[in-house]
Amino acid sequence: MRPEAAAPEREQASRLCHLALLALRGMTLSLRIVSTLAGLLVLWAVLLDALETVVLPRRVRGPFRLTAWYYRLAWGPWAGLTKRIKSQARREALLAYFGPISLIFLLAFWASGLILGFALLQYGTGGHLLLSNAPLTFGRLLYHSGETFFTLGYGDIVPDSGWSRFLAVLEAGMGFAFLGIVIGYLPTIYSAFSRREIEISLLDARAGTPPTAAGLLRRFCQCPPHDGLDRIFHAWERWSAEVLESHLSYPVLSFFRSQHNNQSWLAALTTILDATALVIVGLDGIASDQAKMTFAIARHAVVDLSQVVSTRYDPSLADRLPGEELMRLRQALSDKGLRLREGAAAEEKLAALRAMYEPYVTALARSLLIVLPPWLHAERKPDNWEVAPWDAAIAARSTASVSTYNSEDHF
Repeated sequence: MRPEAAAPEREQASRLCHLALLALRGMTLSLRIVSTLAGLLVLWAVLLDALETVVLPRRVRGPFRLTAWYYRLAWGPWAGLTKRIKSQARREALLAYFGPISLIFLLAFWASGLILGFALLQYGTGGHLLLSNAPLTFGRLLYHSGETFFTLGYGDIVPDSGWSRFLAVLEAGMGFAFLGIVIGYLPTIYSAFSRREIEISLLDARAGTPPTAAGLLRRFCQCPPHDGLDRIFHAWERWSAEVLESHLSYPVLSFFRSQHNNQSWLAALTTILDATALVIVGLDGIASDQAKMTFAIARHAVVDLSQVVSTRYDPSLADRLPGEELMRLRQALSDKGLRLREGAAAEEKLAALRAMYEPYVTALARSLLIVLPPWLHAERKPDNWEVAPWDAAIAARSTASVSTYNSEDHF
């Protein structure tokens, strides 16, 4: 072929190569823009979610929140797994792991999101030197983002532009801030949990195990003018307000189980609501002023917390206090000198009060797999303080009668 004939072909091939190079550069630029925008979106979502969960002291409503999505996704399989376990002690033990483990994985989830977001930004801005002269891929930038976030500083990948250096410094600072969040967040959670459990443990000797409204009223009815009962209601008024504040600020606390299998924050709160409802309806010789205030804040707590856990109303709920049980409750109170007001008006008032909180506590119990207490135990059960693992051995050396110890019910 003559050189004159080959020249147009070489020129055409050169044009095609040039067009392909321009197209490749355009694709690379578009990919970098998309990567930068995606990185900004990931960082915004993670930082906003962490801010709302850890720093902002109130409940945040929104169509999509990472933490709410995370707990809905995690709790369903965990609850489904525990439902297959027949032993109550083993089921409660597995349920008790969910709160702490989910909290740790939530922190890891936030850290992973921040690392991914900065890796996308670093990929979008470019400007990095790899000491081994290997090709710089997104996977290597993801590794570089991780070592920067945790301030490892191996130096095998070096930022070489102004933007990449700025992002590296910003990410390292955010890593320190994240460590500060972990150090401050976990003690706050466990401090709120400890304050919650103190009153629950005190309720054991005051209302039985599990606690019941009849048990509480019968144990304090012989202390005229019933100042002790008012003090109990006053303490639980403050406790309900603290639980409302702490569980709205830190919803994960709703999943934390009590130290004993036969105790829970929801069962205790239900007991107080039952007892105050009976006092409000009318018990001879007992004033209802403090009971009304306690009922108000306790009802406020269960209504708001049912929204945090995302429960749903079930119109086919079983009646916790059918007619026969109400008659037995009246008789049990009467045996201790407490006469519950009778008549159609009193029963309607009690039904109205129960309708204000029972659908919410029942929905919470169903969602969190918590057993609600009855209004009155069918038979006398020993309190937690009355049973111990050495009782049988001690009884064998003496004539004293002791309660049977059941480790599954106790722990």
